[in-house]
Amino acid sequence: MVYQGTLRKMLTRLGPLVEYQLPLAQETIPLQGYLGKTIEIRWKGKIHCIHCGRETRKSFSQGFCYPCFKTLAQCDVCMVSPEKCHFDQGTCREPDWAQDHCMQPHIVYLSNTSGIKVGITRASQIPIRWIDQGAVEALAVLKVSKRFYAGLVEDEFKQYLNDKTNWRRMLKNEYEQEDLKQVFERIWPKVKHQLSNALLADIEVLANTEIQQQLQYPALEYPTKVTSYNLEKTPRIKDQLKAIKGQYLIFEQGVINIRKYAGYDVEVEIF
Repeated sequence: MVYQGTLRKMLTRLGPLVEYQLPLAQETIPLQGYLGKTIEIRWKGKIHCIHCGRETRKSFSQGFCYPCFKTLAQCDVCMVSPEKCHFDQGTCREPDWAQDHCMQPHIVYLSNTSGIKVGITRASQIPIRWIDQGAVEALAVLKVSKRFYAGLVEDEFKQYLNDKTNWRRMLKNEYEQEDLKQVFERIWPKVKHQLSNALLADIEVLANTEIQQQLQYPALEYPTKVTSYNLEKTPRIKDQLKAIKGQYLIFEQGVINIRKYAGYDVEVEIF
């Protein structure tokens, strides 16, 4: 069976096992049923911007052409560093987009990916954000009214916890089990002491009411050594699918981050 179209990040749904679908233009591939099957991905040499659709020689920020990268709010520095939000200064690239995405309730969470980390996301993006990071367990701990506040809180948590995932350990399914509520109870008093009264007044504590979410991914086996496939260097990949985790397809001989190649025109054949 052959599918063709432009790659997009995988669609996910929480279940006993996380369910994955790979969207390609008008077609969607239900990946769950193809564990153990050989899959060939062939890049056709073209990239199209996932926002405006124009052809581009190089992809920026996981799928954008350069003009979109330079003008869209979702590509601005505050998306990576939300504490640098400049909406109130009147310099936001797209105020309407920011109203819909940044000026909405956000969650500060703890998750276990390759170890315990802190992160933030829109309330509407739970559990999608956790799945995309390959978390095996996660806990919403705080709720604030907008992304900027979440970034300020996260910045204080980063004094005590990582905010990055060791992606190789995550793909090997290596992590240390720990009670996230206990981690929060240990760190929150220290973080709270550093926050302004105005920010504290906006915070709703969730950790005592939320359930620590467990996530399991479809896998026949996880790799002991992680080698990445690069479509730029190897435009034809043919390998047996062993697992899916985060936004990665884990094959017998290597892994590929599907989100990294958003906008790439490909053919996908299942054997």
